[in-house]
Amino acid sequence: MSQLTPSLQDTAAPDGVCFGCGASNAHGLHIKSYWHEDGVHVIAEHLPDPKYCGWPELVYGGMIAMLVDCHSNWTAMAYHYRQENREVASQPRINCVTGNLGIKFIKPTPMGVPLTLRAKVEGDVGRKTRIICEVYAGDVLTAVGDSIFVRVDTGQLATAAHGREAG
Repeated sequence: MSQLTPSLQDTAAPDGVCFGCGASNAHGLHIKSYWHEDGVHVIAEHLPDPKYCGWPELVYGGMIAMLVDCHSNWTAMAYHYRQENREVASQPRINCVTGNLGIKFIKPTPMGVPLTLRAKVEGDVGRKTRIICEVYAGDVLTAVGDSIFVRVDTGQLATAAHGREAG
């Protein structure tokens, strides 16, 4: 993973407020995702703070789910930009939301070990994109996400979420 280039989040959404990946969320995790040199995978690294402990010395499963959710979503959005031969920072911004989040916990994930998330597109149909995201603690595969992300218009999404009529 090259950190010489800005992350997908910093490039496409420097004003993002998501707790997991929003660059502008002062209290967030600031997950950073990058295209891997293979051009297929999107990679992120994260070292969970000890306050995200589930069992003694183990990462809380909800933290793993959040990492998979945010990183997989950015994988879907980056994929859509590539499919349209567009730069990640180009307008209009491409946004996706989680349609289905699936996590299979394979082994306990230890605290104090840098986690690597390795995601790729497994398929897409229309606005829906299936992402497979592997979570590694060091070289050990500890969890796999198999999720669906849906491309959306965030203005319409916010209107619908708050029960307002689209205007």
